[in-house]
Amino acid sequence: MDIRQLSYFIEVARHRSFTKAALALHVTQPTLSKMVKNLEEEMDVTLFDRTSRKIVLTDAGEVVFIQAQKIVNSLDDLTSSLYDVMNLKKGKINIGLPPVISTLFFPTIIAEFQKAYPDVAIMLAEDGAKKVEQKVLDGEVDLGFVMLPVDEEKFDVVPFVHEEIKLLVHESHPLANRGIINLVECKNDSFLLLSKEFTLNSRTVEFCISEGFTPKIAYESSQWDFIVGMVEKNLGVTLMPKLICERVKDGPFKTLSLTNTFPWVLGIISAKNRYIPYTSRSFISLVKDLPKV
Repeated sequence: MDIRQLSYFIEVARHRSFTKAALALHVTQPTLSKMVKNLEEEMDVTLFDRTSRKIVLTDAGEVVFIQAQKIVNSLDDLTSSLYDVMNLKKGKINIGLPPVISTLFFPTIIAEFQKAYPDVAIMLAEDGAKKVEQKVLDGEVDLGFVMLPVDEEKFDVVPFVHEEIKLLVHESHPLANRGIINLVECKNDSFLLLSKEFTLNSRTVEFCISEGFTPKIAYESSQWDFIVGMVEKNLGVTLMPKLICERVKDGPFKTLSLTNTFPWVLGIISAKNRYIPYTSRSFISLVKDLPKV
């Protein structure tokens, strides 16, 4: 058994497909199949059930998949530690973040970081917060920017931004000229939400229920600017961070405060008990020192 066998097996398990895994690894499918078959023979177990159209892990395969990821991650940690010793300010950082955060903060953050560390490449993976959390746990990204709270038994957390959630409505809305409202007054409105992979989706629904009603969800989208565009066409209302509302204040919108609200708190997360490279630690330090927008 060697690390390459485990890495190939992990890719097949993640993709649930030899074809897709072979493409991701840039190897031929016969080579990949032979590598996995050799691993099964060495361990004297069947790792995949190949009888259906989409391969699935066997019980033994599930166990090997979990342990193989730990082994590969440990080797990655060793490599990162040695690299840091030899190349203090070079390398790359893989960061996962939702599109809302990338739009609001990241041009400034990246510009400042590149000034300090011009030889460090920043690789961004945009996804909803729930997917970002999983990518951090799986080692696909080094750091994640997400809406808090998260499970602090799984993640180390550095709070980053604390914003108020506001209600964004079209200027013709019956409540548009009110400075502050109780959200239950909008119980008959259509709500426009970010899609379910974003934490703000579930937090919005939970908050509405706590205010005494279940929101009528008209549309969901992974893009905040699309949601804002729907409000512009008077197709519904939405709850958004104050920063987003301020960005669209010149349009046909009104931003209303709520008598009760909930915070939009962002944090930088990393997987607990995993090595954090020097470059990632430097990135966190820089973000913490930046003026909050």
